[in-house]
This record gives sequence, structure tokens and C-alpha cells, in this order.
Amino acid sequence: MDGAQLLWGLLFGSIGLGYVIYGRRQSKPVPFVCGLALMGFPYLVDSNLALVLVGSTLSAIPYFVRL
Repeated sequence: MDGAQLLWGLLFGSIGLGYVIYGRRQSKPVPFVCGLALMGFPYLVDSNLALVLVGSTLSAIPYFVRL
């Protein structure tokens, strides 16, 4: 694990925490689930490229999917 992976994990984890708080307060399941996924997936991914691709995809899902 290098420094870039730690910083990307911190960034996506912070975005995930914001989504969890927003989804819980507004009772919206899509941001809540994406937030949980954003906080958990950096532990499972080893590649920086995969980390950025999965993280940016999970971050964009609540913007496009409105339930």
C-alpha cells in the first residue's frame, strides 16, 4: 500500500461518510448504500486505477439515480 492509495481511500471514505449522513437524514436509500460502499471498498481494492474508477463510479451513482 502506498501513499496514493491511502489518500484516495481517505477521499472516497470522506465522500462516503457524507453520503451516509445525507441518505440517513433524508431517508434516501441510494446515497446511503453508495456511502457504505464508498467507505468499505478501499479495503478490498489493491490497484490505484481500480480504486479511482470504482470510487468515482460509486460517487456518481447518487447523482444519476434519484429514488
